[in-house]
Amino acid sequence: MKLKEINNSIKGLVESGIYKSEEEALSDALENLLKNNPEYRMKLALYRYQHENISIGKAAEIAGVPWEAMRDALNENGIPLRLAPLTIEELQKDCETIWRFTCERNRK
Repeated sequence: MKLKEINNSIKGLVESGIYKSEEEALSDALENLLKNNPEYRMKLALYRYQHENISIGKAAEIAGVPWEAMRDALNENGIPLRLAPLTIEELQKDCETIWRFTCERNRK
């Protein structure tokens, strides 16, 4: 599909009332792309961890995997671990992610 066709399709989705905005249509498309392709989520998480300085907890959340699996993926891809959060907000997010995965694991 060419860029012009994509733009026309997005415009049509909005003008037909399916979506309220182009941003909403693109957001839904991206969400579905990542939901249906776990390997893309992992690659995105690895990229963002390496280039955007996000925490390992945030990377695990993006990839949809437990913290330990994210740590293993980083090691397998030769990406150095940053184990200390840079800010209080990152520490809080890491704790929330670890808590959520721990609770989910204990329910199984």
